Amino acid sequence: MAEEDWIHTHPKVEDLRVGLISWAGAYLSFEADKSTVTATAKSLGRRQTWELLVSNEHDAQAVVRLKSLQGLYLLCEADGTVCYGRPRTSHHGCFLLRFHRNGKWTLQCIISGRYLESDGEDVFCNSRVLSAYHMWTPRPALHIHVILYSPSYHSYARADHTVGRIWVDAPVPCLEECGFLLHFQDGCYHLETSTHHFLSHVDRLVPQRSSQTAFHMQVRPRGLVALCDGEGGTLYPQGTHLLLGLGSTPTRGEEWFVLQHFPTWVSLRSKTRRFISVTYDAEVCAASERLTQMSLFQYECDSESPTLQLRSSNGCYLAQRRHKAIIADGHPMESDTFFRVHWNCGKISLQSASNGRFLSITSNGLLMATASIPGPNEELGLRFANRSFLVLRGRYGYVGSSSDRDLMQCDMDQPDCIQLLPCRQGIYHFQTQGGSFWSITSFGTFRPWGKFALNFCIELQGSSLLTVLAPNGFYIRADRSGTLLADSEHVTKECIWEF
Repeated sequence: MAEEDWIHTHPKVEDLRVGLISWAGAYLSFEADKSTVTATAKSLGRRQTWELLVSNEHDAQAVVRLKSLQGLYLLCEADGTVCYGRPRTSHHGCFLLRFHRNGKWTLQCIISGRYLESDGEDVFCNSRVLSAYHMWTPRPALHIHVILYSPSYHSYARADHTVGRIWVDAPVPCLEECGFLLHFQDGCYHLETSTHHFLSHVDRLVPQRSSQTAFHMQVRPRGLVALCDGEGGTLYPQGTHLLLGLGSTPTRGEEWFVLQHFPTWVSLRSKTRRFISVTYDAEVCAASERLTQMSLFQYECDSESPTLQLRSSNGCYLAQRRHKAIIADGHPMESDTFFRVHWNCGKISLQSASNGRFLSITSNGLLMATASIPGPNEELGLRFANRSFLVLRGRYGYVGSSSDRDLMQCDMDQPDCIQLLPCRQGIYHFQTQGGSFWSITSFGTFRPWGKFALNFCIELQGSSLLTVLAPNGFYIRADRSGTLLADSEHVTKECIWEF
């Protein structure tokens, strides 16, 4: 399979959503109970997230509609008021989006020619004369754990911690080094690697965040971003080894990257503790005692459907063929590549969606869909293969700690990294970056300074969604109060975490 096939030709909808920050530092928000639009929120949440629907795009501008997560649109009325609802005509709710060199956006109503602006609280379209009050800063709303794909070089950015550099040379984003945390702070972005180092203006990785690690971001509606230092320098791959560094002469759009959520890669082990691996003739068997790239599988699961697809590092999907053997030669739309997932305390059993039988390990190590009832021979241990930490985002924000509260919160704008210490298959210890462990109180709340490691069971609910069973036997959920709680007997929407 061609290397460029690893990137989605059309980015996912959630990767194209943005928040818009006014000149006063507040986010454009829809007020669900009043059908109004304001700009007072200081953090990016569900009510501050907009999907951009592009009908026409050129180099410096595009015609767009802004759609809320509730499915309603940002609308400008004839008297200049701004609300949200459903468009009445083909041009109602359409804006001319212009991209400015400082990274800001302006939105001009197609019908009236007036610009979207805020007075620090209310939002309206009154003026046809452009000013600083009409400038909006776009902030990508996707989860901060991302990959950077270069369309110019058909490769992914990869941190090399042995030399303290970032290269744009990875054909497949299956390694932890391809993942980056994109922190937003004071209007700038800081690019953090998987070992918690930051890219600096001198092209080196440094241990601390500072003004020298701050970059401005240019954002385009179709998921494209470019990072610059604000003084004429732009990040792009340079030289024969494609070093990611600041320069002033990018050509052919080299500076643009596709920004997408960091994919989930896992390893699978049989009860004999051998890794499920793909051989050179695409057979799938449990034969390897050590983890190799052929033992890695991208976990692709639609949260709206109970089925799973596993993509091998050879670019093909595991497929259950007519002779019942599992072969890594499938394509994404084939029915033979879909499996149902059954979880049992961190272990999984896979059931072929086409014949209803469970995947089993034969005596010679081959993986075949033969069992009608799952047993120990059909259970596989699953472990994250490309991440040593989690960043969790729920309905109200990120999970993190606060200096003014002693409990873990679930409504933070800036998250904490939860270091994962594997214990058993599917069971992990949660550790802070400072080295202490998560502890749980008798009320089901959490503190980040425990002395002893506790067991947390993780179950994947989608390609980038999971649930966590806490040591007290309850699921961890996000509470509207902002406190993280483990008190749910069943999986609800508040128990689902994006990671």
